[in-house]
Amino acid sequence: MSRVVVSLWICLFWIGTGCQQSQAPAGGGPLIGITSVYEPAKGEKSAETTVGFAYVRAVVENGGVPIVLPTVADERVLQKYLDTLDGLVLVGGADIPPQVYGEQPHETVQVLTTERYEFERKLIARWLAGGKPLLGVCLGMQFTNVVSGGTMVQDIPSEIGTQVKHKGYHRVQIEPGSTLARLLGATEASVLSSHHQAVDKLGRNLRPMARAEDGVVEALERTDGRFGLFVQWHPESMTDLAHRNAIYGALIRAAAAKK
Repeated sequence: MSRVVVSLWICLFWIGTGCQQSQAPAGGGPLIGITSVYEPAKGEKSAETTVGFAYVRAVVENGGVPIVLPTVADERVLQKYLDTLDGLVLVGGADIPPQVYGEQPHETVQVLTTERYEFERKLIARWLAGGKPLLGVCLGMQFTNVVSGGTMVQDIPSEIGTQVKHKGYHRVQIEPGSTLARLLGATEASVLSSHHQAVDKLGRNLRPMARAEDGVVEALERTDGRFGLFVQWHPESMTDLAHRNAIYGALIRAAAAKK
């Protein structure tokens, strides 16, 4: 299995070599793209693309084949991602530049690299338009909201308060009848998060599914009939494997159904 996954990673890293999706083994599961963190070159250190292995593990253990997506500016590569992948996971990271949603940055904001911002902005917009299954985690939820026309609370402690510690485990209330309530079989959960920003104005075709005790929106879903699940926490890093698998498993099933 590990050799198959590695070969598929290499396949999409080297798009121009003629490697095709058909090289995946029968029954190998849907191809799930996972975005990555881009670190530009500094001095003698070359640029890096990295991703926490917890995302990869969550995809594999729920039947998907993970494809780590490097941050690239090549339009041909971006289009290949859109054409080839069956599902997509948007991972966490730094903050979206506030100027893109019409605000000046708060002093606590640490913005994404320009390379990652431009790459994921295009990827998210086109992925949403294409309608394939999507899971956004932490920044992934925030980025989808902004790309969809929404805005952000730039700093929870100074703008909302410190009643809830959003770095660590805390409880969320889940909207009854929502996709998340159905997946978890509950209207309350303890979740592991690490963020200082939150969704403010909602973007198009998105609705809240969960909130923290301080009112912060903790989960969103698409309202246009397509599979789109977005959580402010990190299910892939939680010790509650049933919770993790409920969320990642839903993405994998939706992606398999679209193949």
